[in-house]
Amino acid sequence: MAITLTMFVMGILLGFIGAGGSGFIIAILTVVFGVPIHTALGTALAAMVFTTLSGTYSHFRQGNISVKTGVIVGAFGSICSYIGSKLSGMIPVHSLHWLTAAMLFLSAVILVVRLFIFQKPMVKRNLEKSGLNWDFVRNAAIVGIITGLMSGTFGIGAAPFIQIGLLVIMGLSIKQSVGTTMLVILPIAVAGGVGYYFQGFLDFKLLFEVVAGTMIGSYAGAKFTSLAPQPVLKGAMVITPIAAAALLLVS
Repeated sequence: MAITLTMFVMGILLGFIGAGGSGFIIAILTVVFGVPIHTALGTALAAMVFTTLSGTYSHFRQGNISVKTGVIVGAFGSICSYIGSKLSGMIPVHSLHWLTAAMLFLSAVILVVRLFIFQKPMVKRNLEKSGLNWDFVRNAAIVGIITGLMSGTFGIGAAPFIQIGLLVIMGLSIKQSVGTTMLVILPIAVAGGVGYYFQGFLDFKLLFEVVAGTMIGSYAGAKFTSLAPQPVLKGAMVITPIAAAALLLVS
């Protein structure tokens, strides 16, 4: 019950800033509740499946998803996420704390770039419009491989990295990059979760407690998003992964 209530409070924050929050889930589970970090990584990644489902459906209804791009990036990402989960099992616990924290700090940097630099549609040609050619598949593979490995190895959703990849490498608009990121995360989270499960790092009782709390909390938190001033919202989006990384470093 304590985990569910904590995740509910955290879910309000995550719903408010519109993030999956796997980094914060990992930090809270390891530091506050003493969950082994490999189990926390597997649980956080599997929880992403449920927390992104509704977002993916909503963005699809709004026409914000580039389906072909999302499917191909997600396919490469899922394979590498599974491989990453295997790599994670080989990393010593102490090193994994530091590496995951470093990825969270880096995601904050990427968020700053995303929020304050790429605020206008990219002028680069959208590769999807050129059809299923070598350039399109190659670039989609690059985005999928890099973000899939990061997600699987460190248990993070890698949403900022995926968004930047879709903006810069694939040439999608900001609106498309946000929606398509949700679609990409789904297969990545599923494959990574399966990888952690086969290594014995996925606790289904813990997963249920996490998902129950975050899903209800994020639904409530999303109600406050439109009420917050934009600078406050952007600041919260950047501070959240930094706080999660700092929490991991003190453990």
